[in-house]
Amino acid sequence: MTSRASSALRKPTKAAPPPKTASKTAKAKPANKSVVKTPSKQAAAKTKRGATAKSSAKPAKKMVAAKTGIGTLPEWNLGDLYRGIDAPEIAHDLAKMDTECVAFETDYKGKLAEHVAREDGGEWLAGAVRRYEAIDDLAGRLGSFAGLAHAGDSVDPAISKFYGDISERLTAASTHLLFFPLELNRIDDAVIARAMETSALGYYRPWIEDLRKDKPYQLEDRVEQLFHEKSQTGYSAWNRLFDQTIAGLRFQIGGKDLAIEPTLNFLQDRDGAKRKAAAEALAKTFKANERTFALITNTLAKDKDISDRWRGFQDVADSRHLNNRVEREVVDALVSSVRAAYPKLSHRYYQLKARWFKKKKLAHWDRNAPLPFAANATIAWPEAKSMVLTAYRGFSPEMADIAQRFFDDSWIDAPVRPGKAPGAFSHPTTPSAHPYVLMNYQGKPRDVMTLAHELGHGVHQVLAAKNGALMAPTPLTLAETASVFGEMLTFKRLLSETRDARQRQALLAGKVEDMINTVVRQIAFYSFERAVHTERKNGELTAERLGQLWLSVQTESLGEAIEIKPGYENFWMYIPHFIHSPFYVYAYAFGDCLVNSLYAVYEHAADGFAERYLAMLAAGGTKHYSELLRPFGLDAKDPKFWDGGLSVIAGMIDELEAMG
Repeated sequence: MTSRASSALRKPTKAAPPPKTASKTAKAKPANKSVVKTPSKQAAAKTKRGATAKSSAKPAKKMVAAKTGIGTLPEWNLGDLYRGIDAPEIAHDLAKMDTECVAFETDYKGKLAEHVAREDGGEWLAGAVRRYEAIDDLAGRLGSFAGLAHAGDSVDPAISKFYGDISERLTAASTHLLFFPLELNRIDDAVIARAMETSALGYYRPWIEDLRKDKPYQLEDRVEQLFHEKSQTGYSAWNRLFDQTIAGLRFQIGGKDLAIEPTLNFLQDRDGAKRKAAAEALAKTFKANERTFALITNTLAKDKDISDRWRGFQDVADSRHLNNRVEREVVDALVSSVRAAYPKLSHRYYQLKARWFKKKKLAHWDRNAPLPFAANATIAWPEAKSMVLTAYRGFSPEMADIAQRFFDDSWIDAPVRPGKAPGAFSHPTTPSAHPYVLMNYQGKPRDVMTLAHELGHGVHQVLAAKNGALMAPTPLTLAETASVFGEMLTFKRLLSETRDARQRQALLAGKVEDMINTVVRQIAFYSFERAVHTERKNGELTAERLGQLWLSVQTESLGEAIEIKPGYENFWMYIPHFIHSPFYVYAYAFGDCLVNSLYAVYEHAADGFAERYLAMLAAGGTKHYSELLRPFGLDAKDPKFWDGGLSVIAGMIDELEAMG
C-alpha cells in the first residue's frame, strides 16, 4: 500500500518529484509516497567534492564543460550519501538495517494492542515509532543513493546491478516492518486517542492520524507481505525496464544517433526542419519499440487493477487520491474546470501562435517552437543561476540562501550525458542528508524555468526536514506549490526587467505556454490514464489502441490549430509519470492553479506574506492542505477556486491578443 505510513518500506528511486521532460516539460514523482523524503538542513559528513556514485576506487569526476557555450555545468556530489557503490559503509548500513528490522519485529510484533492500552502506553508506543523512524531514515539513505546513481547512469551494468541488489535488500529487510502500521491500525480509536494525549506520542499525531486513513484498505498481514515481496519482481522490475529501455533508445537525426533528451530538445529548435526531423525520428524509434512499451503499460495497469480490487478501491484513481490526501470530488472539480476551459486557453493560444507563424495550423512538432520574434540567445549557466537566485532573494533572503547551497555544495547535476535520466527532479533523499536536483541543462529559456522549479522543490524539502522522516513528506496537494511559485517569481522578475516590447511579448507567451503545458497538458495526461486503466479492466490494449486513446485526449486538449501528423500516436510511450506514478499528473494543474491564486494574494498582501509562505512549506506533511491554505484565505474545495486560477492564464492570453 502506498502511504506515508509505509515510509520505511522504501525501494531505490530516481525521482521525487521527479522527472520533468519535454512532455510538459513533463514532471514526475515516484509512485510510492514512501520514497518522497525530505532532507535536513545539515548534510551528512562530507567527502571529497566530486566523488562519484560509481566507485570510490575511481578518481573523482570533474565539472563538465559544455560544448555549446553555456558554460561549465555542475555534477552532483553523491559522496554526502556514500563515497561510491563499493563503499564499505554501504555493506555496514545494510547489515545494520537487517539487524534493526529483525530486532524491531522481535520487540513489537503482536504486542502493540496490549501495551498501548496500559497507562504508559503512549510513552511506550512513542519509543517504537522513534525506532521505526530511524530505520526509515537509514533505508532512505541507501535507497536514495542507489536511485540517484542509477538516474545518473542507467545503462552502466555495474550501477544497474547495484540498484537492483539494493532494492532487493531493502525489500527483504522491510518485510519485518510490515506488521507495524497494520497492527497499529487495528488498535481501537479510543485507545489510540488516549495514548496520543502524552506529549511524546502526541508529536506523531499527524502521522498516526494519516496512517489510520488507510485502515479500510489494508489487508491481512500475510497478504500485505506477499504484495510487498512480489513488488520486487512486479511493478518495480517493470519500472526499471522502462527506465533502461528509454535510456537506451537512439534517434537518428542528421546522421547522428542521439539519446532521447537532446532529441526532445530539438522540438524547441528555431529551425523548423530540425523540429520536424526530431519528431519523425522520435516516431520511427517509438514505432520500432511499441510492443515493449505497450507490454510495460498493460502489465503495470493490470498490476494496479489487481491491487485496487483486493484493497477495495472503487475508482481507478482512488488509491492515488488517498495517497495524496485529497478528496476525489476536489480532483474531479479541477479536471472538469480545466477541460471546460480548453477553448479559452489552449485552443485560443495555439490559434494565436499559428498566426504569429503566418499559418492556419501548426504541426504537432511546432507546438513548443520558439516564437519568430523571440530573442535567439542561449542562456549560460552562470546567468541562469543569477536569474533564479535574484528572483528568490527579492522574495525572501532565507529562500535564496537555501537555494544557494545547491550550487555551493554540489547538490545539482546539470549536464546532458548518455544514459542519464531524461527530464528533471528534486529528490529529497532523507532527513539525515539533503536534496539533490537532476536536470538536463541546454541553455533554453525553459531550462531556466526548470531550474527555478526544481530549486523550489529543494527549498521546500529543506524547510520541511525538521519534521523528521515520517512527517516531512509533503502531500501532493501542496507538493508542486513551491516549485511553481519559484517559477512564477523568476518569470515576474524577468518580465519586470525586460524593456523591449517584442521581448516582453515573447516572455509572456513563453509563460502562457508553460502554464498550458502544466495545466491543460497534464489534465489531458490524466484523462489518458483514466481511459487506459478503465479499459484495461476488460483486457489488454494493443499499441494501436493506446495510440487511439492518446490521440483522442490530445485532439480534445490541443484544438484545431494543432495538426497532429502521423507518428504522434506513439508519443505516450516516453512519459515517465504513467509508469512511475500513475495519476500523479494532476498535481501540476493543482499546483499551477493554486499558485496563480496564491501569487494574487502575495501581490496584494501586506508585510508578512513571505514568512507565512515559508511556514507553510516548513509544515511538510504535518497538516492537511486546507489548514495550510487557510491563512491565505484560499479554499480548494470551493468550485470557483479553480476557475479563478484558470482566469489568470486566460487573462495573459487576452494581453497577448491585445499586443497583436
